[in-house]
Amino acid sequence: MKELWEIFRTFFKMGAVTFGGGYAMLPILQREIVEKRGWISNEDVMDYFAVSQGLPGIIAVNVSVFIGRMHRGVPGAIAAALGVVSPCVIIMTFIAACLTNFQDNPMVRNAFAGISVCVAALILDAVIGLWKKGVKDGLGAVLCIAVFCAMEFFDVSPILIVIAAAVIGVAAVKHKGA
Repeated sequence: MKELWEIFRTFFKMGAVTFGGGYAMLPILQREIVEKRGWISNEDVMDYFAVSQGLPGIIAVNVSVFIGRMHRGVPGAIAAALGVVSPCVIIMTFIAACLTNFQDNPMVRNAFAGISVCVAALILDAVIGLWKKGVKDGLGAVLCIAVFCAMEFFDVSPILIVIAAAVIGVAAVKHKGA
């Protein structure tokens, strides 16, 4: 039970300070889960983010479920998911109760603008980290650019892209081994 509480607390802390979704969570996740606690490896984090991108739902919740399950099974998955969503539920309940009174306040609008800039920086940091850890060769770079273009310019479904990238990865490994 103590370990489940630790999982809940760890993901609660991350959920409380992560604004902007799963990718903004990546640097905090790597520091807390990989470096500080050693629950999983950086490679596992990358794999979980990749799979979570193609699954329905919130990336941060999906990743937390994978990590919780890897560390303590189904109870760990539940503790991690509850931990990561609880701060959001608490904050959103508070904001919904108060926002109607303050939504036109310039200080509130400026605070949200500042948070948006911070989130953009966190996501950029995550993208750079993902590039460094995920793009290992020329094929990876070409695939990354092709995926970006497919999503940005042609509105291709992320699910189809993840499946296609997996097939290309398997084919490339088989080709190298042959």
